Amino acid sequence: MMDVAGLQRRLGVRVDGDLGPITLAALFVRCGARPDTAAALASTGEMALDGALILATPLRLAHFLAQVGHESAGFRQFVEIWGPTPAQRRYEGRTDLGNVKPGDGFRFRGRGPIQITGRTNYRRFGTIIGVDLIADPDAAARPPIGIKLACAFWTAHRINAAADRDDVEAVTRIINGGTNGLADRAARLAVAKALLA
Repeated sequence: MMDVAGLQRRLGVRVDGDLGPITLAALFVRCGARPDTAAALASTGEMALDGALILATPLRLAHFLAQVGHESAGFRQFVEIWGPTPAQRRYEGRTDLGNVKPGDGFRFRGRGPIQITGRTNYRRFGTIIGVDLIADPDAAARPPIGIKLACAFWTAHRINAAADRDDVEAVTRIINGGTNGLADRAARLAVAKALLA
């Protein structure tokens, strides 16, 4: 059970026991987001997080914040920085990502707070949230849409189970496919846990 009033006191917002947009925005700010980005994330975040059952426990929310905080460089980078690096060059033509048309690697590069990547994921998660991301891939980088995508991805990959075990490595492997940035993810998790304790 989440102690919303305690969280609100720690965040310095009005204590009303409602984990609504104002409290969520303050939480995103504390996790690194600029105030305007935090407000945009919170505008749709409450419903998306609740629907994904992430708000059911402080531990789930802490893991979510840590992971998307890492993936988006503290909620500040919603489009993958493109070099292209050797790894990014390999996005092109990757059928496992659905990148079957020339230019798909760049077109469907990582976007949103969880960095959805690949034509297949854009189609799948765009359909789930009701946004045509194939026609408008840049929409995935808009915070109100990106937070919905992150929650849809979280649900589809059943990440709550690993979060419930407090297994940051398992959560990271599901999201990243490996353990890139594990130390930063763990540090962000510690911060989020302290806020949500």
